[in-house]
Amino acid sequence: MAELKTKKTEAGVDDFLKGVKDEQVRNDCVEIINMMKRATKEEPKMWGPSIIGFGSYHYKYESGREGDMMQIGFSPRKQNITLYLGLGADGDNPLLEKLGKHSTGKGCLYIKKLTDVDGKVLQELINQSSKRVHRGG
Repeated sequence: MAELKTKKTEAGVDDFLKGVKDEQVRNDCVEIINMMKRATKEEPKMWGPSIIGFGSYHYKYESGREGDMMQIGFSPRKQNITLYLGLGADGDNPLLEKLGKHSTGKGCLYIKKLTDVDGKVLQELINQSSKRVHRGG
């Protein structure tokens, strides 16, 4: 069985952020960290080489595969900032209609920059995602 690539590391979040070349993206990352900290009451940790995650939970599939995963997280990618919020395959959440400029896919939310979206709506989506993981759903 292949080993999971996305796992918590000892790498520093601040060191990772220093490597984000675009100042606007770096500033957006700091704000997203603050939003996720408010929702999870957890400190950010690096998961793999490029994902900043918050909290963790243990999962076990019927197949026997199991592991640990972050509750929620995000990564500044070349094309956009990817937020791992477990939105579900179709991203069917009424808040998304109020969010602003974004796209979704495979449980992820993609935004170019925070000024493209409503910060209060994004905070609520983050809050909902954090609570859903705590409930096990």
